Amino acid sequence: MLTFIIILLLLFLIDLYVFQAIKTVTENLNPTAQKAIYVLHWAVFAITAGTFILASATRGTPPDAFRTYLASTLFIIFASKLVVVLFLIADDALRLGKIVFNTANGDDTYDPSRHRFLNQMGLLVAAIPFSAFIYGMVKGAYDYRVKRVTLRFPNLPAAFDGYKMLQISDLHTGSFTSTGPLKEAVRLINKQEADLVFFTGDLVNNLASEIEPHIPTLSEIRAKEGVFSVLGNHDYADYVREWPHANAKAENLRKMIDTHGQMGWQLLMNENRIIEKDGEQIAVLGVENWGNRAGFPKYGRLHEAYKGAENAPFKVLLSHDPSHWDGEINQKYTDIDLTLSGHTHGMQFGVNIPGLKWSPVQYVYEQWAGLYKKGRQHLYVNTGLGFIGYPGRVGFLPEITVFELKKA
Repeated sequence: MLTFIIILLLLFLIDLYVFQAIKTVTENLNPTAQKAIYVLHWAVFAITAGTFILASATRGTPPDAFRTYLASTLFIIFASKLVVVLFLIADDALRLGKIVFNTANGDDTYDPSRHRFLNQMGLLVAAIPFSAFIYGMVKGAYDYRVKRVTLRFPNLPAAFDGYKMLQISDLHTGSFTSTGPLKEAVRLINKQEADLVFFTGDLVNNLASEIEPHIPTLSEIRAKEGVFSVLGNHDYADYVREWPHANAKAENLRKMIDTHGQMGWQLLMNENRIIEKDGEQIAVLGVENWGNRAGFPKYGRLHEAYKGAENAPFKVLLSHDPSHWDGEINQKYTDIDLTLSGHTHGMQFGVNIPGLKWSPVQYVYEQWAGLYKKGRQHLYVNTGLGFIGYPGRVGFLPEITVFELKKA
């Protein structure tokens, strides 16, 4: 209860602080316009506080689309206000410094009112992330992009020169409010006419039941040699704290595994498949989730997936978490040519333009988006097709990756 009150008080104080900037910037407007802006500001605070109270009272209830988008919008507004706060702090520091300087020099003519320019800049700069995040919800979440990557390997069997592999990852189907977006994604996937399609984990947010409305759609994914998949950290339902009975979590995992088969996907649970073409072979290995960071269990057993693939001249590994690459793969299995991962989402936010790639997630994961290379080994981190939490994407848009293998 105390924590609850402290959070509400903090929200109020931040809004009260930001209100000072609003008053400064609108001081030359007519009284009617001023009043309308003031009412709007405090109405947003009232809605934010009410939503926080309601969310606390209904904790554990799965959020519907309206609550998800409302909460996300309010959070975006709150985060934008924090930008304004930074300018207000700078303004207060400047005012305090001048007061101290003038007092020390015996000058009492200093005007302590706020600097209009700094307050205007604070509101203007805050509008940039606000607009970006709103656009990310309206447009970015379903702005599917097909990325094409050509990879050259000297040890690639000649029969696989020009071979096309497609990767999708992190669908998080529990975040979708309708089946339409994934139907468009499947249309784009099938349009690529890939030899192999790979899914690298996180089919759901928590429960296997989330995938049920999308099974007919995802069953339509086609590839000449099949669809292969692995599990991600969310697929184990480790984040669900309460279950109706002791075996419910195990039953959920079994249902998750069965769903992959129901869709025609070959789920690789620490195992491999040999792909043959014109008398030559490559190996596709798949492991359960293996995270090299605290809090992520190491379900994957790469030594089991590797058995039987030792002699394959070219190996592709599906492993959901890219931290597996430095944690084990390039330490012990240096003949795995290409590892495909997901997991990071590019944090669904960042700057992704030619010459500049930045996201806060890079301070957590060394490999977090795109192609990486160490020696002869390659890692590609797909930023995902779905979303979780924030129902949008800014900078790092939903991704379908098409790889063309070439013999160097």
